[in-house]
Amino acid sequence: MRLFPKRWHLAFVTIYRSRAITTFAKKNKKLSPRKSPSYTSIPIHDHPSSFNIDQSQLTKLVKDKDLCHLQEFGGVQKVASALKTDVSIGISGDPDDVSRRQNAFGINSYKKPPAKGFFHFVVEAFKDLTIMILLVCAGLSLGFGIKENGVKEGWYDGGSIFVAVFLVIAVSAGSNYRQNRQFEKLSRVSDNILIDVIRKGRRQQISIFEIVVGDVVCLKTGDQVPADGLFLDGHSLQSDHVEVNRKENPFLFSGTKIADGFARMLVTSVGMSTTWGEMMSSISRDNSEQTPLQARLNKLTSSIGKVGLVVAFLVLVVLLIRYFTGNTQDENGNREFIAGQTTGNDIINSIVGIIAAAVTIVVVAIPEGLPLAVTLTLAYSMKRMMADQAMVRKLSACETMGSATTICTDKTGTLTMNQMKVTKFWVGQDSVAENTCSSVSRFVLDLIQDGVALNTTGSVYRSSVGSEYEFSGSPTEKAILSWAVLQLSMDMEETKKSCEVIQVEAFNSQKKRSGVLIRKSLDNTFHVHWKGAAEMVLAKCSSFYDGLGIVKDLDEDERARFEQIIQGMAASSLRCIALAHRQVSEEAILEREDGKKIEEDSLTLLGLVGIKDPCRPGVKSAVQACQDAGVNIKMITGDNIFTAKAIAAECGILRPGDDASNEAIVEGADFRNYTPEERLRRVEKIRVMARSSPFDKLLMVQCLKQKGHVVAVTGDGTNDAPALKEADIGLSMGIQGTEVAKESSDIVILDDNFASVATVLQWGRCVYNNIQKFIQFQLTVNVAALVINFVAAVSSGDVPLTAVQLLWVNLIMDTLGALALATERPTRELMEKPPVGRTEPLITNVMWRNIVAQATYQMAVLLTLQFKGESIFGVDERAYTDKLFLGIIFVTVVLQVVMVEFLKRFADTE
Repeated sequence: MRLFPKRWHLAFVTIYRSRAITTFAKKNKKLSPRKSPSYTSIPIHDHPSSFNIDQSQLTKLVKDKDLCHLQEFGGVQKVASALKTDVSIGISGDPDDVSRRQNAFGINSYKKPPAKGFFHFVVEAFKDLTIMILLVCAGLSLGFGIKENGVKEGWYDGGSIFVAVFLVIAVSAGSNYRQNRQFEKLSRVSDNILIDVIRKGRRQQISIFEIVVGDVVCLKTGDQVPADGLFLDGHSLQSDHVEVNRKENPFLFSGTKIADGFARMLVTSVGMSTTWGEMMSSISRDNSEQTPLQARLNKLTSSIGKVGLVVAFLVLVVLLIRYFTGNTQDENGNREFIAGQTTGNDIINSIVGIIAAAVTIVVVAIPEGLPLAVTLTLAYSMKRMMADQAMVRKLSACETMGSATTICTDKTGTLTMNQMKVTKFWVGQDSVAENTCSSVSRFVLDLIQDGVALNTTGSVYRSSVGSEYEFSGSPTEKAILSWAVLQLSMDMEETKKSCEVIQVEAFNSQKKRSGVLIRKSLDNTFHVHWKGAAEMVLAKCSSFYDGLGIVKDLDEDERARFEQIIQGMAASSLRCIALAHRQVSEEAILEREDGKKIEEDSLTLLGLVGIKDPCRPGVKSAVQACQDAGVNIKMITGDNIFTAKAIAAECGILRPGDDASNEAIVEGADFRNYTPEERLRRVEKIRVMARSSPFDKLLMVQCLKQKGHVVAVTGDGTNDAPALKEADIGLSMGIQGTEVAKESSDIVILDDNFASVATVLQWGRCVYNNIQKFIQFQLTVNVAALVINFVAAVSSGDVPLTAVQLLWVNLIMDTLGALALATERPTRELMEKPPVGRTEPLITNVMWRNIVAQATYQMAVLLTLQFKGESIFGVDERAYTDKLFLGIIFVTVVLQVVMVEFLKRFADTE
């Protein structure tokens, strides 16, 4: 099959002929130019791009997973050539090249459903049960008012209620609209993933939105595939647990996750042209998540509303009995109802007035501001937490974090700075000082360089001789590569050219090592190199090289000495990595079966390196703050028990005297092998778990939850996803975290710092505390107003506070109170209280005490005004009601100011 259609081939021939004629004419100026050409120009492409393949062909190749079509086309290399991509150095990446590719194939972004407008949230607000009840009350009040007093004066009460309700709707809709926009901003931040690509031969990180067709993307375990593409090269690659390779399945699709291995990919489709883009066009994002606290508050609001309905019904019954038994009087002191004498119209007017009083009771009881206060608190907290390096992915995490009793944290990058450097190097049982590697056998150093250069997922780039080296990969890989290049004078490119990689076993958290099988071109010999956790690799070794390059047997005594060296480095907070080697015969290679694992027994130890990763500044004080707050900190790490102990002691997680004897330190394998009963008995005592696997972390989370703890877990790896999902609060790392870990988490710690975890804990407690303050604040006023109206209605047959008056008081109280209390910032005192836990009631006994005491005071003042009003004001009833209303507003506002300050500074709501 031709690489290009036939008409394109003819066009190229035509152009070639025209250029040849022009060149010939220039060389022979005496020749007269041809007046009419002997060829016909035809368009080369149907589209304005200069690429030799169009998007429809690319989409068909990958989307349909048509391997036969790909092979007929010429394979991945031909596709790369058609896209003008050099698979070794990538595209040029200059602005003109990127723009040309974007114009031809599109940009790597997806069309999202239009954002919800303000009117949508207005409609949603109308569906609220509270608003519906108020609208019904407003309609009844308007109808009864017009019936009783005519249109000119009868619309006041009902119309005012409608205005107040519409104001509540506007405030609520506006708040929800702003919250939705905040979610959209957060989603844009969380979607902006950094991707490793190769451009101009340099490995660099760019935004996922800057990926273009033709880019060469580097993928590793835990990455999200940023676009559709074709497998170029790599080892052990699994995308969503489906094996991807060059021969049988070279197709990669955007949105999938790399479960294992590493590879390079050629991008063939971006944005809406990808499989994921087509799916996204039909998916709408729903941010109407209701948090547990919101659900509890809605339930509380519903319960209070039911109490109001019961009280209103009682008032209605009592007033109807009083009316029909002749115990009520009109303005002139005459009985309102006399059997056989009162007209039907008077009876209807009186009943309307009684129903209006009952409606007033309902309006008084409903706490309209509780949902609004929660929305304001959570929205404000999310915004502030973003500034404090914590991006909230799930709204419920804001409040749940405040109840956390245990935090299980990683070590690397969270407690430490993740800025690793090789500080120790051992060959045999001799420590090699910095810049003295020349004393080591050249043969051993060459083997070490082979093992470092070929058994890695990192890379080294140098733009020109004399310029600085750039290292990419994980922090551990970068540290080892930097040491090998700068101390051992390793030339990574030359090493790769001189060897052929046959098989790779990528690093995983279970084996804690990686291996590579290579063939040296110079002598056609086969070699195996392993690199990983020192004690793991040492266990597979049967011999070792000394500094002179002599192989020695690794007997029990020698092994014990190496174990002491490893423990000594670990006690100095060093991560110890071992390098081992074995030469394999050609016969053994020929007899190998496809898929057989690389040999890992009878290895020869090449050397040990110790990598220093210093603790983050301020992490010890952050750990101490969490411990003072009653939160247990547990460090779960893959490092050996000696390194883990040293780091935990440095960070303040371990106290003097804590060790394995008092069950404070345990290894993952031991914890895993405990019986379920023994695990539950010991889990609360454990402070450090070393040499742990992701399964061990998940097991610990499950045990802690069974013991009633509210558990927060940090994680950065793909295998941490189950523990992050199982925990009450999953905290992923924004820098080193994989996309799988981030999607499984509730909150992303943007700077990977444990101090930010402590800040999230503080904000969580602040959210819970602010809501409790507002509940106490509002229920006090609602209880007082409800009791006053009930007592007055039963005793005098009339309510002193009309629905309009109380609705406006509530409106002022709700909005101003919510703004004052919901935007409180966390204080140091919050971290001096014990955690709330799972079973603590929302309204505590202390809160009930404060509510009853403050409501009693308000009732005493207002009831005094009610029954002594005429003697105090000495005015007629209408003026008395107006002045009473002004007095109530004055008293309420003063009490609000006093209560807000009291709650801010002195109220103990725990």
